[in-house]
Amino acid sequence: MPTELATQIVQPRAAVLAMPEYHPPLAGRDALRLDFNENTFAPSPRVLAKLQSLTAEGLTVYPEREPVERIVAAHFGLRSDQVLLTNGVDEAIHLLACAFLDAGDEALICTPTFFMYDVSVGMMTSQLKRVQTDDSLEFPFDRFLAAITPKTKLILIASPNNPTGATVSREHLLAIAAAAPQAVLMVDEAYFHFHGETTLGDVGSVPNLIVARTFSKAYGLANLRIGMLAGDARLISFVRKVSSPYNVNGIALAVLPEALADDEYLNWYIAQVHAGRERTFAALRELGVRTWPSAANFVLMDIGPRHKQLCEVMRARGVLLRDRSTDPGCEGFVRITIGVEEHVTRGIAALRDSLAELHWTPAEGRQPSL
Repeated sequence: MPTELATQIVQPRAAVLAMPEYHPPLAGRDALRLDFNENTFAPSPRVLAKLQSLTAEGLTVYPEREPVERIVAAHFGLRSDQVLLTNGVDEAIHLLACAFLDAGDEALICTPTFFMYDVSVGMMTSQLKRVQTDDSLEFPFDRFLAAITPKTKLILIASPNNPTGATVSREHLLAIAAAAPQAVLMVDEAYFHFHGETTLGDVGSVPNLIVARTFSKAYGLANLRIGMLAGDARLISFVRKVSSPYNVNGIALAVLPEALADDEYLNWYIAQVHAGRERTFAALRELGVRTWPSAANFVLMDIGPRHKQLCEVMRARGVLLRDRSTDPGCEGFVRITIGVEEHVTRGIAALRDSLAELHWTPAEGRQPSL
């Protein structure tokens, strides 16, 4: 073999080399899970009953997504051609980038936000534009609107936002959609149930709007990986075109209708989170920990330089937190998930003991800018 051939190696696309890579924590999660914003308890009992009814033969069959899409569409008052089920919202973001971004196109996000936006957009284009929040962590509507250009082809906004818990009003979201008719606006409503305001009712009347929902949070199906895109039928047809026909597994498809049908369980879990969020805010005020308003199932805390130590001490007490210090503008910040009453009680107690062990003081947190 010629020497020049022997030294050559396969390289991926330049965009793949340049794109960021998501690295989830790998230290093990055998503790109280107040780190990933999951349902901390369980899915609906109807989901568990359906799982127990599945047969061995059923596992040999390729999954059929379309019949369940019809059920989901009816549940949300949509047509089936306006709905696409996905392998979680992570895949939904990936598919939107594949469907609507060419090299050189611009995508627009507000940071800090969900890191998978960076990953999926970076796979298709280097032109990801970021509008950074100020110290309030509120959505900077005017600056964001000013960042839209004729090259903007995809806009990704989470409301409520992760990791901040901040929201964007429906009025502002519709104004953004109107200001960028050449772009797809995806409103990521992963945490909708803990907030209540939605743009799902605008699907169909706003031609460039797509709403993403997950069934990982309030519904408790994170392990099964299932999410939804809802939008103008024409836009959804393009996303469906780049999607695998078997992207959602059959177990997830079998239990999703049961999860959707159990309003009693869903409303109970949402009420647990609402009550737990208020308890957590009250406890953090008592401890002198700076926080920001949150409409999600988590609270962001300003711990300061010893953010990593707090997470380690909490882990030793059997409670997991998420260090968000590497997010833009979040140096020293730690996030705590809100779950059911018992888990909130344990989390607050562990947090109080951990801060005392560290001899932490409120002065360690970053002072608000005036």
